Amino acid sequence: MLHAGPSTEADFIPGDAGHCRWTQAEAEKIYNSPFNDLLYRAHTVHRAHFDPNAIQMSRLLSIKTGGCAEDCGYCSQSAHYPTGLKASKLMEVERVLAEARKARDGGATRYCMGAAWRSPKERDMEAIVAMVSGVRALGMETCMTLGMLTPAQSEKLAEAGLDYYNHNIDTSERFYGEIITTRSFADRLETLANVRDAGIKVCAGGILGMGETADDRISMLVTLANLPAPPESVPINMLIPIPGSKLADATPVDPIDFVRTVALARILMPQSHVRLSAGRTDMSDETQALCFFAGANSIFVGETLLTADNPGEDHDAALFRRLGLRPMALAARQAAAE
Repeated sequence: MLHAGPSTEADFIPGDAGHCRWTQAEAEKIYNSPFNDLLYRAHTVHRAHFDPNAIQMSRLLSIKTGGCAEDCGYCSQSAHYPTGLKASKLMEVERVLAEARKARDGGATRYCMGAAWRSPKERDMEAIVAMVSGVRALGMETCMTLGMLTPAQSEKLAEAGLDYYNHNIDTSERFYGEIITTRSFADRLETLANVRDAGIKVCAGGILGMGETADDRISMLVTLANLPAPPESVPINMLIPIPGSKLADATPVDPIDFVRTVALARILMPQSHVRLSAGRTDMSDETQALCFFAGANSIFVGETLLTADNPGEDHDAALFRRLGLRPMALAARQAAAE
């Protein structure tokens, strides 16, 4: 059905709870509403579906770094740009599992593994499958990002027990060609469909600050919300300009615009985890606090995200204490004990 958008504070929660079709015009109206009204609406939707003070903690590991054949303008791992990053081979399974144990013991509940590939080769699938089953055996949710997947590869990962597959659409279809030329926007959507058809949950979001317009950001979120099923996880990244990359001199996104985008993601996809991903090192504590109020409820923990810096656990723990937030796993245990 066509979602006309809620008209009053009293009636918007039931309407937002289902999977509805959104138009660009509807989403633009929400995005451009007065900031306090936007935050109020987003937070009310968030509170209707999640514990507002619980944050999902995920850990990300680069299992194969650099040398990627894609020309993504934001990426330090692209072979097309002189970023100075040395390519590595696929990490050994036991090393990946050892890192996963550390992450679990540090409070992470989801373990994400990323490889800098256009798509995985068949010779690597056995090791990938072993990583997935090994992390699952540790009691953690598993997530992989390996580039484009065929239906057969998606099925193989599903059989191994992969919980989530990350494949960001990055930006709007209109702006996509300005950032990437080695694969199309349609290629991205095809991989998401292959993953979903195999029964794997979808993790898909985008990057802000690449030179896109507000309409591009809105279009990106409308595309995700209008998929046959919205992604269960929606990472919202702030561009980290990488020296040597195409976007090394990109103008930073305005923090208020970033918060508006998080709020819109929460309203359009009320039951999805919305993750603050790359760029948190350049966000003030106040910006992050507004994002959490607007509906962000997932972060990556650890000092690196693939190859980029990330706030360390000490800083995150201090921020959580100041805001009265707690890891989602801890919140669940506390609720069960009450």
